[in-house]
Amino acid sequence: MHPFAALRILFPRLDALLNNAQEALKKVASDGQARRNQVKKRRLQVINEHFEPDFNAAWPSVVVFQSFLSVMFRRKLPYLIYGLLVLCFAASLSLASEIYRNVDERGRVTYSDSPQTGSRQIPITGQPSRQLYPVDHVYDGDTIILENGKHIRLLGINTPEIESRVRSEEPGGTAAKKWLQSKLQNKPVYLEFDQVKRDKYNRLLAHIFLPNGEHINLALLQNGLAAVSIIPPNGRYSDKLIQAQQQAEQSELGIWSMPEYQTHPIGQIANHTKGWQRFTGTPVAIRKSRKFTRLLFNDKIDIRIANSNINLFPDLAIYIGKKLEIRGWVSRNKDFYSLQIQHPSALIMR
Repeated sequence: MHPFAALRILFPRLDALLNNAQEALKKVASDGQARRNQVKKRRLQVINEHFEPDFNAAWPSVVVFQSFLSVMFRRKLPYLIYGLLVLCFAASLSLASEIYRNVDERGRVTYSDSPQTGSRQIPITGQPSRQLYPVDHVYDGDTIILENGKHIRLLGINTPEIESRVRSEEPGGTAAKKWLQSKLQNKPVYLEFDQVKRDKYNRLLAHIFLPNGEHINLALLQNGLAAVSIIPPNGRYSDKLIQAQQQAEQSELGIWSMPEYQTHPIGQIANHTKGWQRFTGTPVAIRKSRKFTRLLFNDKIDIRIANSNINLFPDLAIYIGKKLEIRGWVSRNKDFYSLQIQHPSALIMR
């Protein structure tokens, strides 16, 4: 297959540009250096005119593409290398998260994935990719198993546990599982991944969508069947997830109406150490260490925030002396109790 034909298949929007390029090549084939310089200048103009308006749609790696075009205009590489360059360019589209446009003193425009003096960032707001997979069965309210055997843990949420060999059932666990089963019965799902794709159990982490576009992670929260559980750096859709939880909580749907998930004074933490919990208390001091910053409630109870996530939170000093609601899992070391808070959604000022 001719390399230009391959490009048209992969990138239909380049068709007009490539036609122009082919015509230009025919005209300058027998000309000297002056004509080649003129074509080079025109090529840069065409790239600038055609590509900058399209960054939001699908062009996160223009630097690679400009180099690729330069090779194509020379027409000196074998077709096999042309194909390899096409594949490399396609792979590079998913790598760059920022693109910068720079104009030098001679008016020449270049693009880069790193900023330079006087460069201007071009926003990229393209839709994240989703892949369709058939579902084998639902394991519990926030975990499904695909036909290929892979376990998928739903991102951004947590549902109560179901009964297993190692734990007893938590209230609401069976209801969440049955709801998910009814939603996914005989339906494939689209998976959308975030920055970290696997958890410590090697499960894939994803948002799942039905073919009709329904966001299942979000729907579980809307029905009061799950609680928000955001673990950075995976924070996609966090605002929507938090809003859905707030609405379900205000309407006392699902787990929000159950006595097992009401708040307890943090001084009673020793009586509520199993599963996801809600506590209220007033921190009195802040203590920093190499890995964590802690809000202290007394000499036996604190909450800890990893210093790697501290930039997600407001100044922790605003919490001192204020009544807070803390949501999460309790860890215990002898007679000392702590909750690790990974995202501000689990630390609510009342």
